[in-house]
Amino acid sequence: MDGTVPPVHSRAVRLGVFGGTFDPVHVGHVVAAAAARHALSLDRVLLVVANRPWQKEGERAISPAADRLAMVAAAVEGVEGLEPSALEIERGGPSYTADTIAELAAVHPGADLFVVVGADVAAELETWARADALHDSVTLAVVGRAGTPPALPGPPWRSVAVDMPHLAVSSSDLRQRAVAGRPLDGLVPPGALTELRRRGLYAKGR
Repeated sequence: MDGTVPPVHSRAVRLGVFGGTFDPVHVGHVVAAAAARHALSLDRVLLVVANRPWQKEGERAISPAADRLAMVAAAVEGVEGLEPSALEIERGGPSYTADTIAELAAVHPGADLFVVVGADVAAELETWARADALHDSVTLAVVGRAGTPPALPGPPWRSVAVDMPHLAVSSSDLRQRAVAGRPLDGLVPPGALTELRRRGLYAKGR
């Protein structure tokens, strides 16, 4: 041996990006993020809270971003590899995935970026602003029900399927339940439910 130290080849960071309004965050969001992290060996999955979800503006009142971020932070506390992200809130204005990916690519040069989406969202990708800017930048992790592979977008998208247990829960249904005074226990992670109640969100939410 000549004493030469061999080069260290470090693995590229594998980063998941799961964006959403999270109004409110629910157990399905947490399970989907955890399933993607496990299936794709991701180092972290960022749950990126939208500041102004432009595709939903005008449809309904949206809870303040700070409240939605607090619920997400409480929901993933103690869940390995899942982290809340205020990146879009701090950037301000309407939230566009293309901007978020560009910012993360600059902060994490060389990282492998995966955008986690549900099968319903995957079917509407071309309605996203500047969707073409994402084709070569990310791999889509399309989450579907276990045993029912989701339809994957074709080229120029790169995509992989992720299975998760079927959970019939949605944020819109939870808001309706809250207004009706019906319990959200078991549907919203306990920490997030505490924040929801403390902040008096969704009228009769409890």
